[in-house]
Amino acid sequence: MPAGSGASVRRGRGRPARAAADAGPGARERILDAARAEFAAHGYDGTSVRGIARAAGVDPALVHHYFGTKEQVFGAAIEVSFEPATGVRDILGGDRDAIGERLARYFIGVWEDEDSRAPLLAVVRSALTHETAAGVLRTFVLGRLLEPIAHALDVPDPRLAAELAASQMVGIALLRYVLRLEPLAGADTEELVRRVAPALQHHLTGR
Repeated sequence: MPAGSGASVRRGRGRPARAAADAGPGARERILDAARAEFAAHGYDGTSVRGIARAAGVDPALVHHYFGTKEQVFGAAIEVSFEPATGVRDILGGDRDAIGERLARYFIGVWEDEDSRAPLLAVVRSALTHETAAGVLRTFVLGRLLEPIAHALDVPDPRLAAELAASQMVGIALLRYVLRLEPLAGADTEELVRRVAPALQHHLTGR
């Protein structure tokens, strides 16, 4: 859901009394920008609401007001980069025989973009050691992207199909962008799409 959408705002505590400057135009976007940077630099465990507020130049109460808990700030920071609803629409909006290619191109494209990569690096790194981060990763990759695609395609056992597709994509993310293993880390993106697309196609359509 886009960053400016009111539907994605999670109302936490009441608006703090402090200073109109904090809550002025762009405050929510500054918080999200700061959250992405803090999570990317320090991971989930090493990031605090107070640290996000300090980086954004706002009162911590304003972070709670817009997003609620640290977990909810984390989810919002990921959503701005990942926009899974848009991905589902684009991936399903074409020839069924090219679903795997569109999915591979979408997912790798998100990771290749430096702005969207930073919070995703944080969630994958943190998911290895922190259940809350693992839950966020499951929500976005499975619950918000792959399961809706598998259900829309009306495949047998859509949950398993989605999880098999997720294993391909999260594996690539971990090895290429987190562990940076060669030759995968330096492989051309079009080559990756070409090689991965058939496996995703098979998992999601059986073809």
